[in-house]
Amino acid sequence: MTQPNAALIIIGNEVLSGRTQDANLKYIATRLGELGIPLREVRVIPDVPETIINTVNEIRAAFTYVFTTGGIGPTHDDITSECVARAFGVPWEVHEPSRAIMEADYARRDPPVSMNAARLRMATLPRGAEPILCSETSAPGFRMENVHVMAGVPRIMRSMFEVIAPTLQGGTPVRSRAVHANGLLEGQIAEGLTAIQNRFPALDIGSYPYYRAGGNGVALVAKGTDEAALEAAAAEIAALIRADGKEPVEGEPPTA
Repeated sequence: MTQPNAALIIIGNEVLSGRTQDANLKYIATRLGELGIPLREVRVIPDVPETIINTVNEIRAAFTYVFTTGGIGPTHDDITSECVARAFGVPWEVHEPSRAIMEADYARRDPPVSMNAARLRMATLPRGAEPILCSETSAPGFRMENVHVMAGVPRIMRSMFEVIAPTLQGGTPVRSRAVHANGLLEGQIAEGLTAIQNRFPALDIGSYPYYRAGGNGVALVAKGTDEAALEAAAAEIAALIRADGKEPVEGEPPTA
């Protein structure tokens, strides 16, 4: 089977302005890797209808799975849902089962909450959408073909993603091997690391400097789906570090 892939579209003026720091990318990328669905592209776009529509249509044609975060709340700038409807060329209409679930949830609250026009927007979906219902909220995300539309609030997004996860057809899980060494300098090992990357073209090998109170250094990380290649590359990376007179340590460096 061809290895599936994925793209993420982060939607929101607040992210682009710096008002809100995205907290979803790391979680989504990590979980997709565990499922064998490498995340290959991420775009951050504004709450502009034509931008959302064009981006969704471009990305959904190019990747196995598309995930969006943000823009499905009750306010005027929450326009992701209606834009996805336009991208698919279908009506944007109240989804009665979702409306009923939300209304019942609001009625149970103390004090009860009214199902007003703003909240009804969250139960308004593209025709044919499959709701994504999670434990964190009665307001749904939804799926349209290979496009999965999720909330931007991290705890809700995570809950929605875990509902989606069992439905995704994954490939071979992406694994990693990390080696680090204090005192290591990127410029000293760059040529040797390039040679290792060339010998293992199916792996992604990265070099990541770190700065700690206990000493600065570099972490070298190999990622891929071939366990044997990962082990071989990690051994060569360790040998490269030793050749520079440093002692390689398995794993990522301490956080402090």
